[in-house]
Amino acid sequence: MDTETTGHARVDLPGSGLTLAADRWAAEAGPYKGVVVLLHGGGQTRHSWRATGERLGRLGWISYAVDLRGHGDSEWSEHGEYGLSAHLGDLLGLVAEIRRRDPGLPLALVGASLGGAVSLLATGENPDFAQALVLVDVVVKVEETGSARVRDFMMSAPEGFESLEEASAAIAAYNPHRRRSGNLEGLKKNLRLRGDRWHWHWDPRSMQLEYTPSNPELPNGVVAYERSKKAARAIGCPVLLVRGKMSDVVSDEGVAEMRDLVPQTRVVDVREAGHMVAGDDNDVFTAGLVDFLDSSIAGTSR
Repeated sequence: MDTETTGHARVDLPGSGLTLAADRWAAEAGPYKGVVVLLHGGGQTRHSWRATGERLGRLGWISYAVDLRGHGDSEWSEHGEYGLSAHLGDLLGLVAEIRRRDPGLPLALVGASLGGAVSLLATGENPDFAQALVLVDVVVKVEETGSARVRDFMMSAPEGFESLEEASAAIAAYNPHRRRSGNLEGLKKNLRLRGDRWHWHWDPRSMQLEYTPSNPELPNGVVAYERSKKAARAIGCPVLLVRGKMSDVVSDEGVAEMRDLVPQTRVVDVREAGHMVAGDDNDVFTAGLVDFLDSSIAGTSR
């Protein structure tokens, strides 16, 4: 099934006490293979999944790409609540709504970085929550050096950028192997013009909380690590780990531990990609994702 009549809609989904923005893609008529929920990493937005979401829709899946709280067009937390538990509450709420809208279909979670850490907890702590899990360059134990480099990049321009060109240059410096696009319009999905300067389109408190070393819910903090390890051991569904071979966030040791905790994990290395795997090599990523989904849950029912 590959149809050009895929419909797209901007939808709102309920989180835990706030509203989350999402894009939905689906063929105009079924039958549908299942539902795929796409969760981005910290500092990104749902737009990083656009090509993947569209492709899934054409291939018979219903796909939702969601802005995490404090990111993109989703609401910001009034009290600055951006720990893993807050994001997990959002995921539980939005999936309940999706199942109300699209009942009876198997569900797969696809999470990059922070979105993956939250998806792992949801899957391990809630039996039968998802029928497949895809982790994009994130494991139970991520590398502190790589995480710190992400943090430093995302917090490096508190006063914003003078131009889109300046923002593009900052991205290139962080991720030098990634092909640069001559079209800067796409950056406007992740930046907003405030006054005469461009700022990342997320609540700065989400980064400060997420990456504070003393915060126990930091994805590579001790408390979160033990919680994630326990959740991983309980995961019973098929798991795909997609790692950027050039990533400094997921190490060989982290992959080995993941295989030990979740023996059914299938690992795919994207050779020319870094931490932002889906953006660095979207065609390769999407092809591997579709193959995994088709072989794991397509045609099953809840």
